[in-house]
Amino acid sequence: MAATSAQTARGALAGAIAAGIWVAQQPLDKAVFGVDYDDAELLGKAVTRGPAWLPVGTALHVGNGAAFGALYANVAPRMPLPSWARGPFAAMVENFATWPLTLVVERVHPARKEMPRLSNNPRAFAQATWRHLLFGFIMGELERRFNAPEEAEVPPYEHVVVSTNGHGNLEHAVTGGGQAD
Repeated sequence: MAATSAQTARGALAGAIAAGIWVAQQPLDKAVFGVDYDDAELLGKAVTRGPAWLPVGTALHVGNGAAFGALYANVAPRMPLPSWARGPFAAMVENFATWPLTLVVERVHPARKEMPRLSNNPRAFAQATWRHLLFGFIMGELERRFNAPEEAEVPPYEHVVVSTNGHGNLEHAVTGGGQAD
């Protein structure tokens, strides 16, 4: 299936919404994980040091989410995973790939002295993992619904992956298709 600009735009919208939810829920996860790590602050204070860091950081975060969602919308259909797992998987890949950059941020970020150290903090890593899982689930599900084929309101998850006896279908696993038991 060739990607279209509409498909890409709908993916960007899904990513932007998911990134907005990420930012909105940060006060809750800060309390749960006990780490005052804020992605909007990290981004906003990289470009401005005044009170505008929050709206600037939020806009940058939502923009990053939109870019990720646009890319995801073009890659997801080719991912050999059930549709429900694609968004969280993509977000986890990004989380594990970018976490080492916290070492760089702690050395060069203009507001590094105002923010918590992240690189050697397992609670901060757990917090970032939670945020990425939340983002991936929301973005993936919204993108799936926004880019659903016209003939179906929302495409069902792949029901042929599990047989009626509760075990996976070997033919499906080997060939990527086949009939359920």
